[in-house]
Amino acid sequence: MRRPLVAGNWKMNGTRASVAELIEALRQQDIPEVVEVVVFPTTLHLVQVVSGLEDEAIAVGAQDCAVDAGFGALTGEESASQLADAGSNWVLVGHSERRLILGESDEVVSKKFAAALACGMRPVLCLGETLEQRQAGQTLEVVERQLACILADSGVSAFERAVVAYEPVWAIGTGLTATPQQAQEVHSAIREQLSREDQRIAQGVRLLYGGSVKAENAAELFGMPDIDGGLIGGASLKANDFGAICRVAGS
Repeated sequence: MRRPLVAGNWKMNGTRASVAELIEALRQQDIPEVVEVVVFPTTLHLVQVVSGLEDEAIAVGAQDCAVDAGFGALTGEESASQLADAGSNWVLVGHSERRLILGESDEVVSKKFAAALACGMRPVLCLGETLEQRQAGQTLEVVERQLACILADSGVSAFERAVVAYEPVWAIGTGLTATPQQAQEVHSAIREQLSREDQRIAQGVRLLYGGSVKAENAAELFGMPDIDGGLIGGASLKANDFGAICRVAGS
């Protein structure tokens, strides 16, 4: 049985003071032991969060990593090895905001995915389509292409240590949410694509849904057979809301 996973992406939010308040509020949450939880602060606050959650059953990850795993001349970037040294166990790879706003290609995402694995971190690979692509009936084609690039470069065995998050771009931060049936259709297709490579790995990999998940809609989404938890955006900045989603995942 796949263990539920709830991940909180804090995006480009927080000051040292507000992050300290959020850490303290998270420490007060009653989170079921059956649920694995990880939060992704900005790199600037990574060490602060690692230290603040040191005694808690909440892992800490980075929102991105460089294409190179080690050290080098890449001004402004942080490598997977540096992030791991700072206490990061996880890293988001290929988030739609980086793909669409910052122009990251499937090839760049694949290099970051491989770099994270090489440094012992667990990548959360983000896949998803825009509203225009969904309206054109291209959802499954887009998601399959994004995943195929990773499979070609890193192989299906990489998904013994990785997680996949399906995040329809049109549902991120918009208040819109894919219906449980729409989300399940894509999650099922992702698992089927992995299954064609290795059925055992496909059945074991956790697939998260990301896109305006709230405590009010989490139960129906997480109740789908191929949805194993959520990648939470705005709600993860409110400890009570995030804790409520974690409790739904554990119920």
